[in-house]
Amino acid sequence: MNKYQLPDHSLKSTNAEIAQQPAINHAPRILVLYGSLREGSYSKKLALQSAEILKKFGAQVKIFDPTGLPVYQSESAEHLKVQQLRELANWSEGMLWSSPELHGNFSAVFKNQIDWIPLSDGSVRPTQGKTLALMQVNGGSQSFNVVNNMRILGRWMRMFTIPNQSSIPKTHQQFDEAGKLIESPYRDRVIDVLEELFKMTILLRGSSAMLTNRYSENKSQYTVAGEILCCS
Repeated sequence: MNKYQLPDHSLKSTNAEIAQQPAINHAPRILVLYGSLREGSYSKKLALQSAEILKKFGAQVKIFDPTGLPVYQSESAEHLKVQQLRELANWSEGMLWSSPELHGNFSAVFKNQIDWIPLSDGSVRPTQGKTLALMQVNGGSQSFNVVNNMRILGRWMRMFTIPNQSSIPKTHQQFDEAGKLIESPYRDRVIDVLEELFKMTILLRGSSAMLTNRYSENKSQYTVAGEILCCS
């Protein structure tokens, strides 16, 4: 006989649980991270324009500037930039990540930010249950190496990564002198991604705790009654 019983899920009970989730009426909170310190960075331009679009949709948006963030573990986690990043991660309900592709992967500047965000901080998991959208820029032909590898990071951080994503090739041809994306299918895809992030964040944020409540982390709730009696 199994020591633990299965969770008592059904369509009726799950619908009832969904109905009990708190209503959240403030604007969705989105944190934007980008992966370059270079002046004129295209991943930063993409991040900034995406932030503008999200604000027009009605989101609250904050952008973290990675300038001055120390290399992971070279300084204490009490460092001001680390604390700023972690506070923003806690504040957010969703994130947008934008990075250039370097040697077939995301940049060190981008990964350094992710490394400083802990999977858990006491009883708090700063990223669990939050939404995530992914974008990359390429100097040459289109690639999906960065967004694909970002998906692995998002899964590891227990985030809900939306299906849509953006990869912009030959980025020097895709931005005008003001740093804005020119009218093109690539700009259309960026808007698609941001629409999806905005809507998915609104849909999921109130149910985050329910959706991330795991059997494996709460097995004591499912102990078979006979087991409790024999050990009491």
